[in-house]
Amino acid sequence: MTVKLTEEKVFKDPVHNYIYVQDQTIWELINSIEFQRLRRIRQLGTSYLTFHGAEHSRFSHSLGVYEITRKIISQFERSGYPDWPAEERLLCLCAALLHDVGHGPFSHSVEKAFGTHHEAWTCRMVLGDTEINRILRRVDPELPKKVAAVISKTYHKEIVVSLISSQMDADRMDYLLRDAYFTGVDYGTFDLERILRMMRPYKGHIVVKESGMHAVEDYLMSRYQMYWQVYFHPVTRSAEILLHKIFARARVLYEEGYRFSFFVEPMRNLFEGKLTIPEYIKLDEAFMQMVFTQWMEERDAILSDLCRRFLHRCLLKYIPLERIDVPVLERIRHSMSMEGYDSAYYMEIDFPADLPYDVYRPGEHDEKLPILLLDAKDQLFEISRKSEIVRSISGIRLGQHHLYFPEELLDSKGLPQDLRRFLEKRT
Repeated sequence: MTVKLTEEKVFKDPVHNYIYVQDQTIWELINSIEFQRLRRIRQLGTSYLTFHGAEHSRFSHSLGVYEITRKIISQFERSGYPDWPAEERLLCLCAALLHDVGHGPFSHSVEKAFGTHHEAWTCRMVLGDTEINRILRRVDPELPKKVAAVISKTYHKEIVVSLISSQMDADRMDYLLRDAYFTGVDYGTFDLERILRMMRPYKGHIVVKESGMHAVEDYLMSRYQMYWQVYFHPVTRSAEILLHKIFARARVLYEEGYRFSFFVEPMRNLFEGKLTIPEYIKLDEAFMQMVFTQWMEERDAILSDLCRRFLHRCLLKYIPLERIDVPVLERIRHSMSMEGYDSAYYMEIDFPADLPYDVYRPGEHDEKLPILLLDAKDQLFEISRKSEIVRSISGIRLGQHHLYFPEELLDSKGLPQDLRRFLEKRT
């Protein structure tokens, strides 16, 4: 049973203006240990090294996802749509609020290095011995399992899952607007209010009235531009590569029995894949940056240098690759070795499709739930069947390989001239 607060709580927000909390359970979840930790996790990982304003947190994003979900549900309830399962209101709000609670420091870089996944950790926090779990169980002993099922996309009602995880969900709508605001770009702006007014619950789906198609096209174009101009930015990728190399080097040293001059818990269990929930909660970005600061003094020259580069923003230089020329790349590796660089840590070929983001591609099995349009005859159509704009952008497979390497390599007198000319290509 939902218990209302005696007085509505309000958060002032730069994106949504105000965020309203009316439920006791939501207020308690916001104030839980696990959720408050998200204040110490940046929403955009290393993007602050590219866009200096991108310091916003997973905490503010999670509140934004909750608020968009609350607005959608409130509209459904006001309109009295019979296809909306009103009994799922609190479940949707809880899942929206908690969907990112398992994110680690620098998000996807840590996941790649240690084989973890934020959704798995989110479910562990919802189901485990946590303050979040106790708050949910006070409402209903089954509520933690239901929230975890929504987040893991296994809940039996598609209409509930699609609010949190679909091609046009509350998560994506908030992070596009929020990331655009804090990076200072215009790419991510779209008419959120128009889209929300056009959304409907219909036969177990969340659909959009066909008259709202142009607003959805605008949203998809904004999303498309944000991925290529912000999320795939090669400078951000350079910082993420350094992060990954730091973790990879530290892990190799640990497995070789290297004696770190600075090694605090819970680093040991992180390397061994044995982190407990209380230990994971300690792993915020302030903690990791403190570790990197100390590791700059390590005896291992590679680990020390990688940490220095990351903390002082001495990022790897990048050049675009029109094609993968294996012989040339091998010569570069050899030249790096001759100059004292281990190419395993100082050279990387990156392609943006490796990132955990995707453009809108209908019809693929791994894709999230599609966007459905409802026409005047109450028939449903997947949006790319009606929109030429969506068809055009969903068929594009843009992306370019980039080669990353230390810029100091260009100062080497031993670098062959043809390789120097190759590495001095302008981006």
